[in-house]
Amino acid sequence: MANIEQLYQHYLKHPVICTDTRLITSGCLFFALKGDKFDANEFAGKAIDAGAAFAVIDNPKFKENERFILVDDVLSALQELAKHHRKQLQIPVIGLTGSNGKTTTKELIRAVLAEHFEVFATKGNLNNHIGVPLSILSITPNIEIAVIEMGANHQKEIELLCSIAQPSHGLISNVGMAHLEGFGGFEGVKKGKAELYGYLSQSNGYAFVNAANKDLVEMLEKANVSQVVRYNVAEADSVSGILKHSDPLIDFAWSFNGKTHQAKANLTGTYNFENILAAIAIGCFFKLSPTEINKGLADYFPTNNRSQLTKTDKNTVICDFYNANPSSMAAAIVNLNSLTANHKVAILGDMFELGEESATQHQNIVALAAKHQIGALVFVGKHFAQVKEKFNAHFFATPAEAAAFIQTQDWKDALVLLKGSRGMALEQLLPLL
Repeated sequence: MANIEQLYQHYLKHPVICTDTRLITSGCLFFALKGDKFDANEFAGKAIDAGAAFAVIDNPKFKENERFILVDDVLSALQELAKHHRKQLQIPVIGLTGSNGKTTTKELIRAVLAEHFEVFATKGNLNNHIGVPLSILSITPNIEIAVIEMGANHQKEIELLCSIAQPSHGLISNVGMAHLEGFGGFEGVKKGKAELYGYLSQSNGYAFVNAANKDLVEMLEKANVSQVVRYNVAEADSVSGILKHSDPLIDFAWSFNGKTHQAKANLTGTYNFENILAAIAIGCFFKLSPTEINKGLADYFPTNNRSQLTKTDKNTVICDFYNANPSSMAAAIVNLNSLTANHKVAILGDMFELGEESATQHQNIVALAAKHQIGALVFVGKHFAQVKEKFNAHFFATPAEAAAFIQTQDWKDALVLLKGSRGMALEQLLPLL
């Protein structure tokens, strides 16, 4: 049975990790993880045949020769290997979590810091108990600073991810009505996200905190973090800002150490302003110049279907269909209402993982949208459909039904908000808009 030090020596010689036999690269290390419906031990031989240097397995019956490394549990081995690698890294690691905006904030931080440092940032959505160790193991010797996104839908998950990533610095973008089913309500969300503050308190790390967010300030005080960098507050040594314009892109001024700087970002949504300020605060902390910070912000263009402004042949679409929860949905509706357009359309899909709160939260969103000056309201999914008798709007059980309706509409020069939980797959509606 291989120990972590032995496994680490293999990793140093073969520093590319793969968990999918369809993505094998020559000389990689294949980790045979188990899923709900598969056991990758069965594919270890296929991985070797495809070019993997070694296959890490936990079922001895698949060990064909010395290139099959047997461990007690493959997932635990992957996580322990990442912990071991993290301990060798003498660089700042910024841990990032939050209910909304964490991926956009991560990308903004990466864009800013990349003006001065070699930066690694979590790719895609590799932010869970498998993705975080894979991210840590992707940090190469040339990297000077890392930004690790951490997602969770239950308590104790952030605590686990912190034990793997061992962040020296941390940021919670915000806390909202997300994953209520797993967290057990909003107070459970706060408790779960605050596990990052708890880790920073114990490790004497730095916490960046939006001082205008009362929930975050309360969570921080409870965790008793000693090293705190406050932003979004009018203090001489803190980053603050004024949003000048956000129709549709954000134009703002920010201040630090008594000096004010003008800047722009290629993002829509007033809700993204605090994410921008977080990236600026981190840039200032790591001593980037205002010029570097502004250039990083200006050079970032979202391409991940989060607050992404897309011009089609007929309309302008706010592509925000990577995920949704009541907090982010409400912010997107309010933002749509604030923007200038001849005609506005909101196409909103079901929000998942809300548990007992689901019916109430979906009804609240429909009621909120109905209050605003939005020309057409389209709701998609079985959860929204349950409240259709109470509102004058278009309701469809599936995206296919919504697509049939959209094809009957002559929407031109409209501003369209397309938002829903990832499982709704609303991207299939974009070609019709």
